[in-house]
Amino acid sequence: MVLSCSENKFFDQYKPVENLEWSRDTIYNFIVSNTDTISKRNVFINIRNNKNYEFSSLFLIAKIEFPSGYKLVDTLEYEMTNAEGKFLGQGFSDVKENKLFLREKVVLSEKGDYKFLIQQATRSINDIEGKNPLKGITDVGLSIEKVN
Repeated sequence: MVLSCSENKFFDQYKPVENLEWSRDTIYNFIVSNTDTISKRNVFINIRNNKNYEFSSLFLIAKIEFPSGYKLVDTLEYEMTNAEGKFLGQGFSDVKENKLFLREKVVLSEKGDYKFLIQQATRSINDIEGKNPLKGITDVGLSIEKVN
């Protein structure tokens, strides 16, 4: 029996980055309604970038707000290129899609709406305060898949 990946998708949504410039103050949020409090799931941050992305890695701040009000915050670093500077991710055009683990085999143990917030924290050496927007990111997404 063959199962497609889409059968395991619980949530999948992208939001476009305005003018392909992600400022430090722009936070992408995703609301996920949950009624299943026992199944394990993998949570991914999905990033699409084009050739204008200037860095070999990407720093993100990811927040999860539970229905009860509990908040979980992570600062994450993801590799965006290999050692030779070639972009990682899937895609045949100038746009590459990166599926980045946020949480593995997690149980959303509360019923209700979870809020996932994603903010970039990538800085150049000359921009410690993050005044310059991050260029080359086309879309920010979140996907949640059921674990078999």
